[in-house]
This record gives sequence, C-alpha cells and structure tokens, in this order.
Amino acid sequence: MDKQLSEIIDLAIQREEEAYDFYMNIFNILEDPSIKDTVEFIAKEEKKHKAFLVNYRKGDYGPDALRMTDVVEYKISEYLEEPEITKETKREDVYLIASHRESRSHQFYTELANMHDENNVKEMLLKMANEELKHKEKMEYLYANTAFPQTAGG
Repeated sequence: MDKQLSEIIDLAIQREEEAYDFYMNIFNILEDPSIKDTVEFIAKEEKKHKAFLVNYRKGDYGPDALRMTDVVEYKISEYLEEPEITKETKREDVYLIASHRESRSHQFYTELANMHDENNVKEMLLKMANEELKHKEKMEYLYANTAFPQTAGG
C-alpha cells in the first residue's frame, strides 16, 4: 500500500474514532434510556466503519467490499439547524444532531474522493461516503417519523 493511501486511511480511521467518541459523549449526557440505545447503536456503526478501514489497510478487503446503494435524500438536515445536546434533549433532536454529523462525514469522504482520479482509492472513498449517506438517511427517517408521527386519520 502506498504512503498516500495509508495516510488517507489513517485520516478516515481518525474521523470514525471521532464520530464514535461524539456519539458516546451524547450517550453519556442523555438520561432517557430509549434514546441512549439508539445513540449507542449509531456509535457501534462508527466502530464498524473503523474496523472496515483497518482491515482494508491490511488488505483483507478489496474495492468490492462495500456496495453503493441508492439513498433517499430527505434533506432535513439541510433545512433545520443542528440543536444543542442537553440531558433533556428530545428523541427527534438526537436524530437531527446525528443527521448533521452523518452529513458532514458524507461530505468529508466525498471531498477526499474528489481529490483522486478514477481508481480503487476514489471508489473506496465514494463507497464510504455512501455508507455515511445511508446513516444520514436512517437518522432523517427516524427524525421525520418521531417529530411528525402518523395519526389514525393519516
């Protein structure tokens, strides 16, 4: 593995560690156990990303290890401000905070990918960007269904 790719992967691993710490910090601030469970789930997803990157660096995964999938772009985080986290933060606000974080991670990987010509490095980074976008989609879906629950009348 060349030095440039190794440095990119190191940067991505650091980003995933920061994301894990970010979510665990929220986990430690919140009091509602049901919200804490969701935040812990998101944190574990970030750990999986780190594990993927570590194994990719070792050569255990090839460029086909991640698959690109279509993602629904709700664009909620693009229109709503990111709330502050407190002990009393509501469930929907936790989802919105997570959506903003995943959006920034998507942008991070996309910008890194755009620094490269078409090759395996660019492909891997675009797939990581897609993974972050899938997380954003989940968080925005959860936000929409929590902030605006369906009623019996539709």
